Amino acid sequence: MNLKEAIGSLHQEHPEDTVKPLYTPWGENLDRDRVWPEYPRPQLVREQFETLNGEWDYCIVPLEDTSVVPGKRLPRPGKILVPFSPEALLSGVGRQLKPEEYLWYQRSLSFSQMEHARKKQLGRRCLLHFDAVDQQAVVYLDGRRIASHLGGYLPFTVDITDYLSNRPSLLQVRVRDESDSSHHTRGKQTLNRGGMFYTAQSGIWQSVWYEWVPQNYIEDFRITPDYDSGSVEIRLVSKKAFQNLSFQPQDRDFPFEIQIHKGEGNPAQDATPPDVPHQDSPRVYTTLRVRFSDGSFRPWSPEDPYLYPFTLTADEDRVESYFAMRSYTVERDERDIPRFCLNHKPYFLHGLLDQGYWSDGLMTAPCDEAFIFDIELAKRHGFNMLRKHIKIEPLRWYHHCDRLGMIVWQDMVSGGTNYHMPLVCYLPTLFPHISRHTKDHHYRLFSRADEEGRQSWEQECRDTIRHLYSVPSLAVWVPFNEGWGQFDAARIAGMVREQDPTRPIDHASGWFDQRGGDFRSIHNYFRPLRVKHDGTRAYVISEYGGYACHIPEHAAVDRVYGYQRYGSPGEMEAAFCRLLREQLFPLVEKGLSGAVYTQLSDVEEEVNGLVTYDRRVIKISEQAGNREPLL
Repeated sequence: MNLKEAIGSLHQEHPEDTVKPLYTPWGENLDRDRVWPEYPRPQLVREQFETLNGEWDYCIVPLEDTSVVPGKRLPRPGKILVPFSPEALLSGVGRQLKPEEYLWYQRSLSFSQMEHARKKQLGRRCLLHFDAVDQQAVVYLDGRRIASHLGGYLPFTVDITDYLSNRPSLLQVRVRDESDSSHHTRGKQTLNRGGMFYTAQSGIWQSVWYEWVPQNYIEDFRITPDYDSGSVEIRLVSKKAFQNLSFQPQDRDFPFEIQIHKGEGNPAQDATPPDVPHQDSPRVYTTLRVRFSDGSFRPWSPEDPYLYPFTLTADEDRVESYFAMRSYTVERDERDIPRFCLNHKPYFLHGLLDQGYWSDGLMTAPCDEAFIFDIELAKRHGFNMLRKHIKIEPLRWYHHCDRLGMIVWQDMVSGGTNYHMPLVCYLPTLFPHISRHTKDHHYRLFSRADEEGRQSWEQECRDTIRHLYSVPSLAVWVPFNEGWGQFDAARIAGMVREQDPTRPIDHASGWFDQRGGDFRSIHNYFRPLRVKHDGTRAYVISEYGGYACHIPEHAAVDRVYGYQRYGSPGEMEAAFCRLLREQLFPLVEKGLSGAVYTQLSDVEEEVNGLVTYDRRVIKISEQAGNREPLL
């Protein structure tokens, strides 16, 4: 073990550091009149929608300030570019929201008199969507409080039809963000940034948009491909039963048979998601089972990411969507070694840790093309998996993983009170065997003494599964990382499996293994890589590497954080190649199912990315990671 490097990686707060303004190529050329104009929900697309992204008025006031009155214009407002947080360079604000402050947003919402009258005559409903607001949001329309939402990473929807008139309406959103001063989920955000934790952001950070829908419409659906039977199940959620349903594939070579089953109820797996309005009324569940009538189909894989697009018509509602035929399992190979399998064949997961941070947008990418750049960069360098690290992306990111062929391991967002870093990080790094014998029902040690916080996290975990369930590329759920807010991980793995029996689970990534889930999951930055099976679960090294190379003119801060440091990209690439060739790839034959290199991009002082924080300098060549391991 390199003790010097391990000690140098101890987390320290550096809020006093100046974070330099650093634009990505897309942020530098951002069209402020066309900010995230794409349809935000690629698996449930309607023909017409309107984005509310762009300039809004804003102000930040103390909690006790009474100068802001719902329904009246903000006093002395500034301008903020939605959906970028005020802390982000692209927002135009450059101001951190404190836990003892409110952030108010305001804009006019108007429809032409003809449009409004026509929509109402047709019985249409107007749905206002907020894809993510960090952390506590209250929505007002013309001074009337119409919705509230808690949780900074999941969408919510408000039916605003009954509040509209043919006059312009005043839309206001009040936000409070306690960040890491409470037990709420916050991921890598901290008010005192430094090391492996980053600048806290707040407010609206994903798209705001609206659409008109019929009186009875498809509120949500779950798509479940059944690889073994050559069929796919599409379960719709609606207020009332549909009288006419039509499934039409866009692939003309898709011979299919269809069965429709209608039913009511609210089973645990199909509970109405929090982003669907009108939850107070019963729901109807309609199941379509579509079967390939000739028994053959084209499997999805990173090498051939084939998608089946289709149109679904439900009475007056019409949506475009897609599915993929694939299976994710853990099975034993011919040598009785448990392995991750794609479509029932052992498949080595050559992964990258993906934090999803941007130098000019923080957790908000500057545009759709930036998402594509990251995913394609990973693919060109030989990686077939991204571990989305304790963050939930906009649905368009997952869509690009689907169509470009990138397997996703999805972390849940961590929460809990202040972490005891000596226990949850330093001790396991120095003495790994201790963490394997530490039980996570000692809630206080794991910053989970608050029962309300534990219950809130469990609900958000279930909501996350519902939100992302239909994503074809999503292969594995990761409830906990390195003990940050971990509790009852073995039980949580069972809860996750009940919500989604179609995907494997990495229940405790890093350490504090409670012998649950489908993987023995190890983080190893300072020791020689190895495989040590427990006989029942697949073995993965879910974090390793972390080689740091600081490129000053493309770094947000002058301070360097990383696990092994190199003076130039050439030195870093040589060490990276040795690590893969001499240590990692030989372990595949011994039973290694997957490995996640840290990381895709630099983030603030953590400069161990393959590409710089501003995405302008790629540190290693494409050939470096393109040495195929053999199974």
